[in-house]
Amino acid sequence: MSTEQARTAPDERRWKALGVCLAAGFISLLDTSIVNVALPSLEHGLGASDAVQSWVVSGYALTFGLALVPAGRLGDMRGRRQAFLIGLALFTVASLACGLAATPSWLVLFRLIQGTAAGLVAPQTSGLIQQMFQGAERAKAFGVLGTVIGVSTAAGPLVGGLLIDAVGTDDGWRWVFFVNLPIGVAAFIAGLRLLPRLPAAGRHEEFDLFGVLLLGSGVFALMLPLVQEQQWTGREKWALLPVALVLLGAFWAWEKRQAALGRAPLVDLALFSLRSFTLGALISLAYFAGFTTVFFLYALYLQNGLGYSALASGLTVLPFAVASAIGAAVGGRLVVRFGRKLVVIGLGGVALGLLGVVAAVELAPGPNLGWASALPLLVGGIGSGMTVSPNTTLTLTRVPVNRAGAAGGVLQTGQRVGSAAGIAVVGSVYFAHLANHGSTDTAMQYGLLSSVGIILVALALAVADLRDREVRPEPETAGEPLGRGREEDGAPEGVRPGP
Repeated sequence: MSTEQARTAPDERRWKALGVCLAAGFISLLDTSIVNVALPSLEHGLGASDAVQSWVVSGYALTFGLALVPAGRLGDMRGRRQAFLIGLALFTVASLACGLAATPSWLVLFRLIQGTAAGLVAPQTSGLIQQMFQGAERAKAFGVLGTVIGVSTAAGPLVGGLLIDAVGTDDGWRWVFFVNLPIGVAAFIAGLRLLPRLPAAGRHEEFDLFGVLLLGSGVFALMLPLVQEQQWTGREKWALLPVALVLLGAFWAWEKRQAALGRAPLVDLALFSLRSFTLGALISLAYFAGFTTVFFLYALYLQNGLGYSALASGLTVLPFAVASAIGAAVGGRLVVRFGRKLVVIGLGGVALGLLGVVAAVELAPGPNLGWASALPLLVGGIGSGMTVSPNTTLTLTRVPVNRAGAAGGVLQTGQRVGSAAGIAVVGSVYFAHLANHGSTDTAMQYGLLSSVGIILVALALAVADLRDREVRPEPETAGEPLGRGREEDGAPEGVRPGP
């Protein structure tokens, strides 16, 4: 199918193909949070030590983040359909292997493979949306993607709690992985039929293996001390951060050299000349640093501090998940009209909602907290939906289609790094206060206030971008230097984001 044919393909087929992408995205993102509530089951049923439990959670995040950019570039060069299907098949098989693991060591190994497969799938989704949709349709598709991101992350504790409550503690952790199988198999079969066979943009380009090595080493050195912050005592682990900066600096220099020699880089650094991409990626990194920590803290506080069951803990965050879906759907429809203003409103809503939860912990601690925090979580969820979906649309809207996979990989790598950094920072605040004062209520409040502080950083970036656009609008031809022209590269003609 040619690019022109893809653009004029029946809407029904495009939206069905999007459904396949979203189903795969749902289970891969669900696995970032669903395992948290299964850790007691892992300890009881498999005899997993604290170190094993840590790697089951953090190892997935680590390999997920490492795979994103190379996988996105691979999809750009060799075809996103093939990369998506291979990643989905590997993820499904790895999920089965995790559920059948006979020892903790095997579980950790399969979990690392599962994370790599998730990293292979994720950037293909944003790249396929760029290819299959144009204009206002693209904004709507990213709106649906934002819904899936919000719901899958927030629904993980609830789904995990339901499974463990139904199956029991001994084997409940296995079903946390088995739940991926029917969705993965169905999505793979549907993907074979529905995903478009679009030509790869860089089929004759050479894959930048040395760039992959430099970037992978840099991201690994950056994320490892973050995801292991609670398990690795002592300050020596932070020595990896300057190593990460050196490696990432070397990667940047290498990519500039590749471009100067006329070779295909792993990441086209000209992407960062697009203000919409650079500011959007920074906002996304900061927001995910504050957003994902909420569920980490809430699960710890409700189960360890208040004695909630895994199911009750999951039900408590249900208002956030539902509201996030609604907010993302609304945001996907309104982003064309309001642009970055919508992200500012969304971030303000999230900060307000979390401050409401802080107040609820103070005014209604204990068994009544779930009810007292429902309204603040509802407000925060709507704000989250109105942040993730519009920001994704605005970040990628001027990125040429032939760089969509790599750009999506960069964006999502920032999200994974942000999540790891946020959990490390906010977790340190929570555990430090708990160790010094012993009050779970106060530790929870300080942790949430830390999350709010991080989200306010994202809000400041969005406001600064909004003001800058009013003074100096980004040129409509901003995406042209990256490709052969605006229309050919797929910049959405129907999307003219507001300031």
